[in-house]
Amino acid sequence: MAVKKSKIAVGFIAAGVLALFFGVLLTFVGPIIIDDQIVKNTVIDPNNEMSYNMWKDVPVPFYMSIYFFHILNPQEILKGEKPMVEQRGPYVYRKRIQKDNITFHPNNTVSYKEYRSYYFERSMSVGNESDVVTIPNMLVLGAAVMMENLPFAVRIMVSTTFKTFKEGAFLTKTVGELMWGYDSKLVDFLNKYLPGMLPSTGKFGLFAEFNNSDTGLFTIFTGKGNIRNIHKVNSWNGLTELSYWQTPQCNMINGTAGQMWPPFMTEESTLPFYSPDACRSLELVYQRPGEFKGVPLYRFVAPKTMFANGTDYAPNEGFCPCRQSGLLNVSTCRHNSPAFISHPHFFNADPVLLDYVQGLHPNEEEHGLFIDIHPQTGVPLNVSIRLQLNLYMKKVSGITETGKISEVVMPMIWFEESGYIDGPVLSTFYTNLVVLPAVMEYVQYGFIALGLVTIIIAAFVHYKVKVKLPSRSPSDLCYHVFFNCMSHHSACCPTNRCKTEQESLH
Repeated sequence: MAVKKSKIAVGFIAAGVLALFFGVLLTFVGPIIIDDQIVKNTVIDPNNEMSYNMWKDVPVPFYMSIYFFHILNPQEILKGEKPMVEQRGPYVYRKRIQKDNITFHPNNTVSYKEYRSYYFERSMSVGNESDVVTIPNMLVLGAAVMMENLPFAVRIMVSTTFKTFKEGAFLTKTVGELMWGYDSKLVDFLNKYLPGMLPSTGKFGLFAEFNNSDTGLFTIFTGKGNIRNIHKVNSWNGLTELSYWQTPQCNMINGTAGQMWPPFMTEESTLPFYSPDACRSLELVYQRPGEFKGVPLYRFVAPKTMFANGTDYAPNEGFCPCRQSGLLNVSTCRHNSPAFISHPHFFNADPVLLDYVQGLHPNEEEHGLFIDIHPQTGVPLNVSIRLQLNLYMKKVSGITETGKISEVVMPMIWFEESGYIDGPVLSTFYTNLVVLPAVMEYVQYGFIALGLVTIIIAAFVHYKVKVKLPSRSPSDLCYHVFFNCMSHHSACCPTNRCKTEQESLH
């Protein structure tokens, strides 16, 4: 019986070793299997139905929230006083994004155009599109700065034209008109006699050229052959570099198209992307880890150097002519109009900008931009891109509409584009990339624990059995042999047999 127990214990030890080996093997093979599945399912390929459809038609709702800086003292500004503004908003628009003209190429790239359209969401807005606000008149104040170096006679003629069409320094229009365009006899005149001067040939509005438009022809890498290149821009509108800026580095088209990034990110990773609206490549940096509805994430934010001027951050010198840090001069890609991009309320900008305008209150929670990324897949979970459009304005002699306006970078609007994964997409994401890896991890550690426990218990039992086996002396063995012989009435049981057994044992 003891021998049988010993054999069973040895069998359990062998089973424990196998379980331990399998568990240890899973710790190495499991992550490889998961990473391999991520690579297979993130490559841009129509055969990857879920991920391809997610890339082609963004399945989560995106919203654009608009905030206007309503001017409270327009007449006083014309007299040289400090502008006073009041934030009005949000006016929220649902953004629909759809890729079209999708063409795959032999070099593992795919070309497409992305179309965007906006739909007003009254329930999410502070008011209607019929609400009235007052902002600077870009046609007048922008043109004035653009023409300040022209002959004085030309400036007088321009000022006369403004008066003829009853255009002043400030506009009081409805939200809908300012966003998507309004009828203007001046715009009609300029389009007729100076074609190409304005960004659009129809109505003039801040976002008139955005609605029902595309962002240009992007060609990006599909990830086949090298997953590290997935979503990275190969060219935009056939260009591999820009011509807006002063240095090759600033003209580079870096990173992705701004919707997804390569998988397997670390805390040292950054999020580079090209933005046609900003006319340049931008790059976000890692801030902290976190969770979004149970899914692990890395948060990336804009560094303070993003819109720093060339004096404070030398690599940005190519984006000049610059003003204070925190402003990006986009005049070179906006028909030379004196337009600047910044963070809302001049967040992360030179504090002196706040001294020129009353009513601004920057803070990171409301005005900082961020992208929350699932680091294993490079898929954004929660996005909030916040930017502000500003107009540089000043008094220009000969153009009387500018009055005695002090030189100032004037906030006009700021907007937030936001969206997050939810619903069935989030459930699928959570199951495949959180639950299943966790189950695999529990299984592998379960096998390791089971193997160790089995080995320890079986070894202990085997040891106990060995200790309890009786040890017999030569006389005991002799008695045992003699007893067996007698019990079977055998003739081969001479009394000297025991002596022989003892001798053989000795």
